[in-house]
Amino acid sequence: EGISPLYKFLTDKETNPKFAGDITWNFEKFLIGKNGEVVGRFSPRTAPDADELTKAIKAELDAK
Repeated sequence: EGISPLYKFLTDKETNPKFAGDITWNFEKFLIGKNGEVVGRFSPRTAPDADELTKAIKAELDAK
């Protein structure tokens, strides 16, 4: 009760089967694809400019 719809979407196995689970800290990052599905999840320790994250973003932007 009282859970944000976005939090529920990101953490629930039904709506996010690949990357579901509790969010461990408020700097956890989720990458949402053009189709609205979660295509990546990154630890709070992953820097916003980390190669792993920027490559995933670029790959999604280039996806058709």
